[in-house]
Amino acid sequence: MISDLDQILSASSGRMKRSVIRELLKMTQRPELISFAGGLPSPESFPVEQLRELTNEVLDTNAAAALQYGETEGYKPLRQLLVDRYNQSGALKLTLDNLVITTASQQTLDLLPKIFINPGDKVICGLPSYLGGIAAFAAYGAMPVGIELDQHGIRSDLLRAKLAEMRQQGQKPKFIYVIPDFQNPAGISMPESRRREIIDIAREFDVLIVEDSPYRDVRFSGEPQRTMLELDGTGHVILLGTMSKVFVPGFRLGWVVAHEAVIDKLVIAKQNTDLCTSQFVQMITHKYIERGYLDENLKKIQQSYKEKRDAMVAAFHKYMPKGVTWTEPEGGLFLFMTLPEGMDAQALFEVAIKENVAFVPGTVFYCDGGGKNTLRLNFSFMSKEKNEEGARRLAKAIEQMMGK
Repeated sequence: MISDLDQILSASSGRMKRSVIRELLKMTQRPELISFAGGLPSPESFPVEQLRELTNEVLDTNAAAALQYGETEGYKPLRQLLVDRYNQSGALKLTLDNLVITTASQQTLDLLPKIFINPGDKVICGLPSYLGGIAAFAAYGAMPVGIELDQHGIRSDLLRAKLAEMRQQGQKPKFIYVIPDFQNPAGISMPESRRREIIDIAREFDVLIVEDSPYRDVRFSGEPQRTMLELDGTGHVILLGTMSKVFVPGFRLGWVVAHEAVIDKLVIAKQNTDLCTSQFVQMITHKYIERGYLDENLKKIQQSYKEKRDAMVAAFHKYMPKGVTWTEPEGGLFLFMTLPEGMDAQALFEVAIKENVAFVPGTVFYCDGGGKNTLRLNFSFMSKEKNEEGARRLAKAIEQMMGK
C-alpha cells in the first residue's frame, strides 16, 4: 500500500460516514438476540414462486435484451407503467420525460446532492430524519438544518421562521427533505393540510421539496394522503419511489419523478455513476406489476405488518414502565420511542443487548445531535411472537436503567 493514502484522499471521502445501522446489524447476528434495529421487510413477503415464474419467462422470451446494457433512463415499458400509475388520479400529467429508474432510492439520495450541493450549502430536514439521507447529503458538504417534528410531521411554523431567517441572512437552502408517509424513523404520516402548508411555504421561498416515499404503499390503517407531488403540480417537488419495501430489497430498484429539467441533470449524473440500472431486474419488475402481482401481494404485506405492529404496541402497553411513550404508525416499518428526560438510549442499548434485544438509538437520526432519549424500533422483520417477547425484554432493560 502507498505510504500517503490518507494525504491523497478527497475531502468528500473524509465527510463520508459508516452507516451506524449497518454497523449495529453486525453486532446483532446472534440467533438468541431479537433485533428491532434493521429496516428490513419480512422475508415472508418475498414472492419467491412468482419471481421464479417471471425470471424464467424473461429468460425464455427475451434473454438477449434482459442481460444486456439498458438505457440510463430505464426500461421503457416499466417507466411507462409507473407513469400511468401516477397519472391514474387525473391530477398529474406525467410523461416518460418525468421519470428515471434508479438503483434503489438510496442512489437518488446520492445523485441529488451530486447535482445540487456545493460544500457549505444548506438542506432542510426533520428532527429526526432518515439517516441515509442526512449522510448522503453530508458527503457532498451539505450542512443540514433541522426542523422539529410534531405529530403531523415537520412543523410548518418553524419551517417558515427558519426560511425567513435564512433569507434575511442572504441564504437559501437547496431543498427541503421530507418523508411524509410513515416517516423514518418517527413513523408519522403527514396529513394533507400539513403537506399543503409546506408546499405553500416552499413556493413562497422558491425552494424545492424532495419527497422521499419508500413506505407509501405499506399503509394498513387510516386514510391515504395524496403525494406532495400531486398536491403541488408546479414542479417544486421531486418524488423518490422504490420497490424495496413492497417487492424485494435485493433488486435495488427505485425511481425519481420530477420536472424534466431536473430529470435531465439526474440522467447525466447517473451516467457518470453506473450507466444504467439492471435491465434484467427491471424487466422482471415490469412483469410483476403488469400481471397484478404487486397489488395482490400488497394486501398480504399490509395485513401482516398491521398484525406485527399491533403485537408490538400491545406488548408495550402491557410491559412498559410509566414515562415511556411511542408512536403508533398507520403503516410503514418503524415506530419511535421516547424515554423519560435524562435517560440515554445509547446507554440503554448496552443494557438491552445483555437482555438479547436490540434497537437503533435515536440520536443518529438527529442532525443536531439531539434525541438522546429516543430510539427507533422495526416491527416488520420479526414475527408477532418475537415482537411481543422483544418488547418485554426491552421493558425489562428500561426498568433496569430506571433502577426498578
